[in-house]
Amino acid sequence: MLIATFIRKQLRLKAHKVVRVEESKERMTVFIDRLGRRLLRCGVCRRRCREVHDVRPERGWRDLSMRKLPLMLRYCPRRVDCPRCGVRVEDFPWAKPWARVTTALANAVAMLARELSWQGTAREYGLDWKSVASIVKRAVEYGLRHRARPPVHVIGIDEVSRRKGQVYLTVVYDLERRVLLWVGEDRTEKAVRQFFAVQLGRRRCGTLRVVCMDMWAPYINVVREQAPQAQILFDRFHIVKHLNEAVDEVRRSLMRRLSIKEKATFKGTRWLVLKNPWNLSGSQKERLSTLVRWNTPLVRAWYLKEAFQLFWTYRQPKRAQDYLDKWMSSAMRSKLEPFKKFVRMLRSHLDGVLAWTKTRLSNGAVEGMNNKIKSISHRSFGFRSAKNYIAAIYHGCARLPLPDEP
Repeated sequence: MLIATFIRKQLRLKAHKVVRVEESKERMTVFIDRLGRRLLRCGVCRRRCREVHDVRPERGWRDLSMRKLPLMLRYCPRRVDCPRCGVRVEDFPWAKPWARVTTALANAVAMLARELSWQGTAREYGLDWKSVASIVKRAVEYGLRHRARPPVHVIGIDEVSRRKGQVYLTVVYDLERRVLLWVGEDRTEKAVRQFFAVQLGRRRCGTLRVVCMDMWAPYINVVREQAPQAQILFDRFHIVKHLNEAVDEVRRSLMRRLSIKEKATFKGTRWLVLKNPWNLSGSQKERLSTLVRWNTPLVRAWYLKEAFQLFWTYRQPKRAQDYLDKWMSSAMRSKLEPFKKFVRMLRSHLDGVLAWTKTRLSNGAVEGMNNKIKSISHRSFGFRSAKNYIAAIYHGCARLPLPDEP
């Protein structure tokens, strides 16, 4: 088979033909022209057009390499007179409008960009990283337009740090399908309302049953405003995180009051009191049993932490509430200010905490997605632009379809 015939079949040319192929040490160049008087398609509506308005200067498109030899397509585009759209540049079967690479190369770059940084992908294909960024953004735009949109019943909302200085992105995750739904800049009410008003819409907001989140007030306000029928569930991971912070604050305040000699006994107890008992080694269990005999505020904090873990085993809301009320009364009598603060937080969000007994859901999948999002940032050594970072997150985590090849 001739190389010209092979390229024509690979590009699936119908109204075009391969005129000649020139090969040099640097690249292989394929020259394409119109085939006779075959009808060309409009670049906007893709309707067949009978009239050609004019011929534009020659353009080039980069294609997949052949045996490590870069392949370049050269063609003089026609402007057609479309009865619907007017004078427009014709539709190219091998590339998208305004693209400088073929659809096949764009898909190959987009697939590799899900695993490597944009700079690494650019080096692999001999492109500029800005070309890779443009390819990824076009792939994300196509994927968001053409991805499946089934009803959403259970979602998780969380924030992920974009850079230092308390700068965050908000991510929304479908906990049933385990797929990323939306990424927004910042974590304000205005930013999150965009997801419910634009991405979901009023009809799809009505299908939400459970929204799992942390206790960030803007998230709560927007969910109650946009999806009042949905049950707000406060994530188990964040509740335990606040509880562990209370234990650690007791430990730090105790260390500040002790003398240098007394500090030696409590040195290295941070992870000892925060770890689950079944994860302790033999020496750690022995040291913890010795520490328990001291009857200090730290020991009281440890007992309260372990007693709270029983709440997660309850499945009946009434019994769970009775146990939680009893635990909160004990914590308020413990004379430990960090635990009193934790109890006040629980009481102000009690409905969302008790929802655990019915739903048994958590944002564990979202936390796993956050780790993947952080790995995207780490392998690229960060992103200066939030739009580029959001495009990379969608491309790597949302399982978006890629544009179809001709």
